[in-house]
Amino acid sequence: MSTLRSVLLVDDDDDLRLIGEMALVDVGGLVVHTARSGLEALELAAQARPDVILLDVMMPGLDGPSTFARLREQPATADIPVIFMTAKARQEELDRYQALGAIGAIGKPFDPMTLAATVRRLVER
Repeated sequence: MSTLRSVLLVDDDDDLRLIGEMALVDVGGLVVHTARSGLEALELAAQARPDVILLDVMMPGLDGPSTFARLREQPATADIPVIFMTAKARQEELDRYQALGAIGAIGKPFDPMTLAATVRRLVER
């Protein structure tokens, strides 16, 4: 049985956040926290301590890689696994995110019916 219970979904796109939340809650049975910016994610991740963070790459202000670096600097969030979500899912991009320390990347648009299973597979690997 999976130990994955809670997810922080970070995306500046309201529709993607809503679809992702519904997919993770309704299909995946997970507790989901959402943030619409990197700064909001930093604060919420420290408070909620999710089991994994789904982090959009391209956001205004603090982008995904910059948010990831700041998460790693905070003791409360340094060990939380991060999965990047990106519309640019080319292999060199995916390799770059893993080189930063992410446990994986999910292409957007994602399949709502398989999102939770994909997240679980990446976390448990």
